[in-house]
Amino acid sequence: MTKVVALAGGVGGAKLVYGLAKILPAEDLTVIVNTADDFVHFGLNISPDLDTVMYNLAEISNEQTGWGRQDETWNCFAELVKLESENWFRLGDRDLAIHLERTKLVKSGVNLTDVTTTLCKKLGVDVCIRPMSDDIVHTIVTTEEYGDLPFQEYFVKYHFEPKYISHRFYGIHSAKINPDTRIALQNADIIIICPSNPCLSVLPILAVEDMTLLIRKKVCVAVSPIVGNDAIKGPAAKMFREMNINPSAFEVAKIYQGVIDGFILDNIDSSECDLIRACGIIPMLTDTIMKDKYSKERLAKDIFDFASQLKKGN
Repeated sequence: MTKVVALAGGVGGAKLVYGLAKILPAEDLTVIVNTADDFVHFGLNISPDLDTVMYNLAEISNEQTGWGRQDETWNCFAELVKLESENWFRLGDRDLAIHLERTKLVKSGVNLTDVTTTLCKKLGVDVCIRPMSDDIVHTIVTTEEYGDLPFQEYFVKYHFEPKYISHRFYGIHSAKINPDTRIALQNADIIIICPSNPCLSVLPILAVEDMTLLIRKKVCVAVSPIVGNDAIKGPAAKMFREMNINPSAFEVAKIYQGVIDGFILDNIDSSECDLIRACGIIPMLTDTIMKDKYSKERLAKDIFDFASQLKKGN
């Protein structure tokens, strides 16, 4: 069978990963997830993107928000509000249990890859989910109003309203790839970059030691998170505009130039196909909006079939 490795951030990435998990045997799919968004809050190790992917595959995610748990309760959070404690980051009771268990395991010396494997088993997730690195990486966003902000403060506390100037990945130069993740990439037939924020969710994965080098040896396709000059979710389009770049599928493809062979964009953006071809990238048009479980599975099949054809042509 064809071995697939998917690179994913949070909500958009998790949706496509769900679809891929429905069309592929669990043993043929590995998901490498951005951890540059990870942070410590109330002393707890929180991995938002890992949890979003994990909850989606366990089918316990909140379908309305795209993040967090379904049927969540908020007793602990309500008490924090009463105590006038820091409450800009909402922690549900069920979600809190995951953070407590992760923190306990990490503090006992277990690396994040093995912690994630343990949590997946407890939640009944058969697909292999791996953090991009076991080493700590933090995304720092430089803004006009507040200067440097940790990503979660920029994204959650300030709702990505401050004007974006630049960003950097603190710790990325010493971040190493887990040996098992390296093997998964070496054994992969196809790499799929999910429709996550290219700058803040995908580039940190690609910047981990040897990651891009390994991916370039494989057939790799990416999915645009920009549809009709706007982001499906999150700050990607706003960031593009604040960099004086027109948010478009073409601009996303340019970011991945030299890494990807094919690029999937929405039918509405068909006028950009020639520009993408001029970059040496083969475009594919389809409906990329994932509004329900059926559309997640349909898009996953479209992408897999496209990537498989590219592999045959190599």
